[in-house]
Amino acid sequence: MQLISHPVLCNYYVTYRCNAKCGFCDIWERPSPYITLENAEENFKDLKKLGVKVIDFTGGEPLLHRDLGKLLQLAKSYGFITTVTTNCMLYPKYAESFKGLIDMLHFSLDSPDKEEHDTMRGVKCFDFVMESIKIAKKLGERPDIIFTVFDSNIHQIGEIYKKIIIPNNLVLIINPAFDYNNVDTLGGISPDNLKKLEQWHGRKNIYLNKAFIELRKDGGNHIENPICKAGSSTIVISPENNLVLPCYHLGLKELPINGDLYKLYYSKNAQELIKQEGTHPKCEGCVINCYMQPSFSVAINKYWFMALPSTLKYNYMKGTWKQLFK
Repeated sequence: MQLISHPVLCNYYVTYRCNAKCGFCDIWERPSPYITLENAEENFKDLKKLGVKVIDFTGGEPLLHRDLGKLLQLAKSYGFITTVTTNCMLYPKYAESFKGLIDMLHFSLDSPDKEEHDTMRGVKCFDFVMESIKIAKKLGERPDIIFTVFDSNIHQIGEIYKKIIIPNNLVLIINPAFDYNNVDTLGGISPDNLKKLEQWHGRKNIYLNKAFIELRKDGGNHIENPICKAGSSTIVISPENNLVLPCYHLGLKELPINGDLYKLYYSKNAQELIKQEGTHPKCEGCVINCYMQPSFSVAINKYWFMALPSTLKYNYMKGTWKQLFK
């Protein structure tokens, strides 16, 4: 049963550029401009009209956008919940300018071992993560650690939890790896390790969406009966100021926004692409977390019930739950 019939999330790619070279991502390989403040404000007005609650300023590395602080301030003035995920290489430089503007601040960390994390990221950034935790806490911010889990590092969750999460009173976001296109995801996660992940569900200072695990057990999205609502639940805007449909990773088409996102979204061309969500041949088996999370929230099914406890818990910890129901 459809619960919400409008988009709830915007994945706003402020640039595809990145100062890291993660092996399990290909975004950093793409040439890219930066979004403009003028286009952003036009789009914020229309995102509000469309019913969007959350804007995820993403990339690439979003902190490469020198006006990210201004973008965040503008988004907050329109009442959006804001999220940013960073590798932390630039966070110490800009932390003061972001103070109080990011509701969900995520620091990427894939291993408690400095050399191993830096190898996975293709750049020396472990020390920046540790420094950023100290700076953020000093500023009164509440950063999370987002840990992308593979078969190769699942055994390290306990060490990160004991040495970094609990002593600093942070939230550990357990992010199961996902395949897409031809990107090497280091073998992903085996069925046995999926079962091991479940033991972390419900633990103190842990966010693990149990629906992510269940979807993987079920073989992911199935095009004959799609769970994915990427096109209708999530708006993707590119650095070129295009509406990307039905999602970034499939990216069948990019439509120029030209100052009227609201009109474009409800145009015949856009709606025809949105209807393809979860049904394209490449959608078979998809488990991409950034689209499944909003998909689980807009339609009542078994995944909705499985996702609800962790979603409410996380938003309660972050203090954003009231904003979701406005």
